[in-house]
Amino acid sequence: MIKNIQLSRRDFLKISASGALAFVLSEMGFDRALAAPPASQGRITWSGIPLYDAPTFKANELHLFGIDKVISLKAEVQGDESFGNSFNRIWYEVDGGGYVFSGGIQPVETNYQKAVYEIPEAGQLGEICVPMSLTHLAPYTYAKNGHRLYYGSTHWIKRVVVTREEKSVWYEIFDDELKKSFYVPSFNMRLIPDDELTMLSPQVPAADKLIHIDIATQMVTAFEGEKMVLSARCSSGQRGTDTPKGEFSTFHKWPSRHMTNQGDAVQNVYNLPGVPWCSFFTGMGHAIHGTYWHNDYGRPRSHGCINLPSELSKWIYRWSNPLVPPEEDYLNLPGAGTRVLVV
Repeated sequence: MIKNIQLSRRDFLKISASGALAFVLSEMGFDRALAAPPASQGRITWSGIPLYDAPTFKANELHLFGIDKVISLKAEVQGDESFGNSFNRIWYEVDGGGYVFSGGIQPVETNYQKAVYEIPEAGQLGEICVPMSLTHLAPYTYAKNGHRLYYGSTHWIKRVVVTREEKSVWYEIFDDELKKSFYVPSFNMRLIPDDELTMLSPQVPAADKLIHIDIATQMVTAFEGEKMVLSARCSSGQRGTDTPKGEFSTFHKWPSRHMTNQGDAVQNVYNLPGVPWCSFFTGMGHAIHGTYWHNDYGRPRSHGCINLPSELSKWIYRWSNPLVPPEEDYLNLPGAGTRVLVV
């Protein structure tokens, strides 16, 4: 998030255009990425992440963690930067001893929920509130499993199902890519109330809002007129799937989207259900959205989109136009979006 950077919109755009933004931010003390907000737990996002005896890649390896292992986090510390990412020096001290680099750790919590038995007829948005949750193909504890869903991912709930034989409550979610329903235990999902989907800064004229994305510094910055209201590191498109440069607008949005290139690629295939808070700014599928599969901001990592921690992408989603009503799972309003400038 913003760290007291006192730059006007005009000065910021001039500095960015000159290519000196990285130097200026460094001089102002904003020379590193901010990982997702610290949490009490962390989920290992890919297999083989090492545990070291000090926060440096030169330290002794104590252990290798397998994917989806959930570990307890004790503290956030400064250490070595990651290879190829000079902006990120954040490490997590693990409860029980040792350190892991933040880039491969998704900060998570375990926040079990009470069941809700009634939702609107049109459905309601929900988010996974535990490190991970299995889906089921039927609303029974021992039904065949589907795919895993991860903390912070969002999903459109179609209805509530009570299985009286086993006294269990399930949320039926609909996958917009697979065109198929799955069932999630109600205690693993938080229903998102309408007041979390309202417009932020509604008093600011739409023409005064600007989202500026600087590829060289991997920075997303939002302005209200001359005032900077958000600035954070992102992950843009990596080489071969670069984020397009130019002027765009956030003209269509999904609060939840299953993103995949299966069928279009034979390598670097991704399959990501429930990508949260998607603000699309091109007709080719480029969006600003939340990310649960890495925490390594400041380095190009995406297939063209702009990755942000989920809470920041939610802020962009709520702050930018058009506003998606709570009862809608998609909105497309060409010409009504917030300006996005990618340089």
